[in-house]
Amino acid sequence: MANESKPLFRPGADVTALTTGSVTGKTFVGVSATRDTTTGLVKVATATAAAKPFGVAAYDAASGATLTVQRGGILFVTAGGSIAAGAQVEIGSNGRVVTLASGVPVGVALEAGTSSNDVLIALDI
Repeated sequence: MANESKPLFRPGADVTALTTGSVTGKTFVGVSATRDTTTGLVKVATATAAAKPFGVAAYDAASGATLTVQRGGILFVTAGGSIAAGAQVEIGSNGRVVTLASGVPVGVALEAGTSSNDVLIALDI
């Protein structure tokens, strides 16, 4: 077929990425550089507060390591403050999830959460 678009990754699936900085599991990551030309992997680092993320880090990873990034579903994410059940959430500092204020919504809290603890989030990324 001429001019066919072939996806590098399918939406909603876990994606293997390459870290450009250390990443903490259960926090949001964002695209940090042009994808690696040797491996073809997307490069990620801890997401910037109030920005649109790429997904959630499945586990802790050092800089330069491969990392599974979860891009959809209902996941446990580390809270960066108090969050009420049903609240829309965004990314706060250190890639943690906080109640939506002025950033980009990334999901809905399915339970109440408190700072530094896991909270169940239905992702909208």
